[in-house]
Amino acid sequence: MRYSPGSAPVFLLVIMVLCVVLAAPGHVCGATATATDPPADTSAIGSDHAGEEFTWRVTSDDPSLSSWRNLRSRSGYTVAQNDMLPPGAKGAAPERPALDWETGEGKSYVVPALEIPAFIVLLNAFDRIALHDKKTDDGKRTYATNPSTFWHQLTHQDWTFDQDTFKVNQFGHPYEGATMYGLARSSGLNFWQSLVYSNAGSFLWEMAGENSRPSTNDLITTGNAGALLGEALFRMADLVLEEGGGNPPIGHRLAAAAISPPTAVNRLLFGKRFDTVFPNHSPATLWLCRAGFSLDVHSKNLTAPVKESSQDSIGIVEFSMAYGLPGKPGYSYHRPLDYFNFEISTRARQDNLVDTLTIRGLLKGERYEIGRDYRGIWGLYGSYDYISPYVFRVSSTALSLGTTAQYWITPGVAAQGSLLGGVGFGATGLESDVREERGYHYGVTPQVLLAMNFLFGDRAMVDLSGRWYYVSSVGPDHDGSESVFRGHSALTVRIHGNHALGLQYSESIRDTNYANIPTKYRSEGTLSLVYTFVSDRAFGAVEWRDAADR
Repeated sequence: MRYSPGSAPVFLLVIMVLCVVLAAPGHVCGATATATDPPADTSAIGSDHAGEEFTWRVTSDDPSLSSWRNLRSRSGYTVAQNDMLPPGAKGAAPERPALDWETGEGKSYVVPALEIPAFIVLLNAFDRIALHDKKTDDGKRTYATNPSTFWHQLTHQDWTFDQDTFKVNQFGHPYEGATMYGLARSSGLNFWQSLVYSNAGSFLWEMAGENSRPSTNDLITTGNAGALLGEALFRMADLVLEEGGGNPPIGHRLAAAAISPPTAVNRLLFGKRFDTVFPNHSPATLWLCRAGFSLDVHSKNLTAPVKESSQDSIGIVEFSMAYGLPGKPGYSYHRPLDYFNFEISTRARQDNLVDTLTIRGLLKGERYEIGRDYRGIWGLYGSYDYISPYVFRVSSTALSLGTTAQYWITPGVAAQGSLLGGVGFGATGLESDVREERGYHYGVTPQVLLAMNFLFGDRAMVDLSGRWYYVSSVGPDHDGSESVFRGHSALTVRIHGNHALGLQYSESIRDTNYANIPTKYRSEGTLSLVYTFVSDRAFGAVEWRDAADR
């Protein structure tokens, strides 16, 4: 898949639309905590969330988030059927059942099986026109596919690791996979079934979408990273629809369509059959929208062209969401990505708009608790990371074991954090024209993540995180390895209501060790000043304790 210059601005537009809609008055999906004094009988708030459900509502006159509002569960939305003909009327065709997310009634395996090949045909046609499909060095046109080229690819299976640009392979392909995943997911299939479809679609693209040798790295990132990205977008889009009630207004529908276009396509094409809103089960959430500017404050061992450009002050826009924070009574983690953390940041650079896109989500795990002040989840996590500071690029699709938890340090101070360790398939390299270095390296990638948030009531939040990747020589490249570290710290202070100011610092370090180029250590530090809109006045602190125990 080649890079479409329009894809990054479109993705940036999606972020802005999401921020505007989530910040709209009356929005409640940013609520994070459950009741301080729950009803004696909580059986009605089980994992199936039948009947009544209790959730927080943030109000301007309740900064402590200590009041309840009894809301009817939106996980039980039913979609009205078409008006039935009078009894005895002839010609009435039997209606397909509306989708029921709990039982699976109304889902379709056929719809995505037809939609995904159609999407591949349309994407191939778009690439032929938009990218002009010039001949490669061997005289082929990349997108000039036909039944003959498809049969040749299928029978020869001449796989390779391609050297397309980093943003094409590590961002473009996962977004393509997220689209195919979304077509299956919005047809009523669950995460694992949709994962099969995204991987099948990835294989079909390598066979029929391009005329070049099929790419192993594209196959991995498109189907698997695309599934994680697609599930996060699907969940966020349905949160917006859920906020719109049984018949979401046009603004909510447009916002959800911008976040997850495949969901909107199936709702539009199939009407009431796929109109049922996915039951999110009222997760505890926190989302932040940031905008400001950043400046590189130091750089080490950069070549002159890179160093000069990296010193420019640039505008930034960031969005993050924590979904399913642990500790909320009655919330369960039976489905993949019932907990996930999503972050995306952009920089005002035409050649590299998407600076960071990271997703980590619990695939299979359980809740646990220690004493009265500690609640957590642990298990198997899936992650997709795309980190692209000016000096280098790193990306990974991985499986990790880990935990996410919250601990009440004092009555008004809480610590939230995640610790993950695992292994994935990663890539790293440069986007700048530094000839003495390799542009690309693939390999098996052991990695570690430690992320901590310290929450000081409704006044401030301190965010600290560190990510380490070792892109090893176990893989297609056997002549060297790289070690990459990305550290981030932020202080966010609430000024009034949901409005806050923040100061951030990021450190990026790359240490290369190859047989054919000199060993090199590069680093870069970036300081940012941002305005922040915070969804939750308590910065995401989840309260499960009785008032007497605080």
